[in-house]
Amino acid sequence: MIRPLRLARHFVLLLMLIGASTVSAAPAVYSIDAAKSALEFEFVQAGAKNKGRFPKLAVNFNFDAANLAAAHLDVVIDLPALDSGDKERDDTLRDADLFDVAKFPQAHFAATQIVKTAAGGYEAVGSFTLRGVVRPLRVPFTLRSATEQGASVLYMSGKTLIKRLDFGVGQGDWKSTEWVGPDVNITFTLRLVAAS
Repeated sequence: MIRPLRLARHFVLLLMLIGASTVSAAPAVYSIDAAKSALEFEFVQAGAKNKGRFPKLAVNFNFDAANLAAAHLDVVIDLPALDSGDKERDDTLRDADLFDVAKFPQAHFAATQIVKTAAGGYEAVGSFTLRGVVRPLRVPFTLRSATEQGASVLYMSGKTLIKRLDFGVGQGDWKSTEWVGPDVNITFTLRLVAAS
């Protein structure tokens, strides 16, 4: 016969085990491997496609596929570092009428919700800040996970579209869409490594 004190101890132990099994582990925190990542943009000027890239960015991604409710994504883009392969065009893009990097040196995407999509991918739901203007933005992406040299790694890729005039990118003569189209396509391929 089990004594009352021993029974109470067994009951407490059982409750502790049940509680431990229902608590989700904290999501892993991933940051960018800049040397193996790319964030690129494309726009149309005078009927021709122009491409460029943002080589400097910081990414923090809290992610656990089994606990999406705790996931969030934070991306900070260094705008002065933009590179379209043409110095004169880069200087124009940095100018006050377009990105105005002297006043707004960073763009920021903050997603507080990561949801699964019907196509088997994900969507980051949050807000994008550019030139001091904040707008809601949904960014679809795919993920591939791997273990490389003992580290947990995610490969994130996707694309989205930004309407430049929604963020004031285009003042004065640059407001016209006659020579520069209103759409900016953003594509990204990121290698993200879990903090050890």
